[in-house]
Amino acid sequence: MEILMQRAEKLGLLATDEEVDRKLNEIKSPYTAEEFNKRLQDKKITVDDFKRDLRRSLTREKVLNKEITSHINITDQDVSGYYNEHKTEFNLIEAQYHLAKIVVSGAGNAQVHNLQNSKAQNDADARKKIEMIANRLDSGDDFATLAMNYSEDPDTSNNGGDLGMAPESQLTKNPDPTTREVAAAVMKLKPGQYSPVIPLLNPTNHQPFAYIILELISKEPAGQRDLNDPRVQQAIRQQLRDRREQLLKAAYYESLRDDAKVTNYYAEEVLKNLGTTK
Repeated sequence: MEILMQRAEKLGLLATDEEVDRKLNEIKSPYTAEEFNKRLQDKKITVDDFKRDLRRSLTREKVLNKEITSHINITDQDVSGYYNEHKTEFNLIEAQYHLAKIVVSGAGNAQVHNLQNSKAQNDADARKKIEMIANRLDSGDDFATLAMNYSEDPDTSNNGGDLGMAPESQLTKNPDPTTREVAAAVMKLKPGQYSPVIPLLNPTNHQPFAYIILELISKEPAGQRDLNDPRVQQAIRQQLRDRREQLLKAAYYESLRDDAKVTNYYAEEVLKNLGTTK
């Protein structure tokens, strides 16, 4: 993120005070002043902390839009080609939920699969980390980007937490209590919304072993879908765009890190003073 902010400064894309204040007022608008301050207190952050996170989030969006999003073009041929190769995907027997997830686990010995090499080492660490992610989401950060950087799920972190489409029965008819709780949270969401933090409980001791946040990307009702259906075209176009955007974002982050020069001044100072301190 620091490298990205430096890139934004070079491009003249740092978020302005006016942009931050406008976004802050937009987020505050559904709440009274007391309610909003209570939310900040619950998250243990100040208004200045929130504005700092907003500035970074808005700056990131401006950079990625200029460097990546604005260059992505999905053609009608791309859409029809995908439909012809995946036609059976659009014959929906039951409602389908397109979900993404961010998972943080307190198991410190698990392998790390995210861009930040970020891993919680215990339950307290996991709770602190998942709350940080929830705060970043509330500040407007992109769900898929946070998943790629911080999610500890080995199967989905590299593709923005994308779980693909899940039939409604898979969510609602599973006897596992935790799965039913997750399903209940999903059913309350509208496309584009994300759930609160959900603890995943060990069935033996009923203690949390991980924490999850779910995003409902889209919902498709049951029935056959034709290519002329605007929902089909929109879904395909969005899916192709999301895939290209996630791939390009990951490559862009790696490129920024590869091109950056990082100097460890502390290590240099230690070496300089070698032998002169007790």
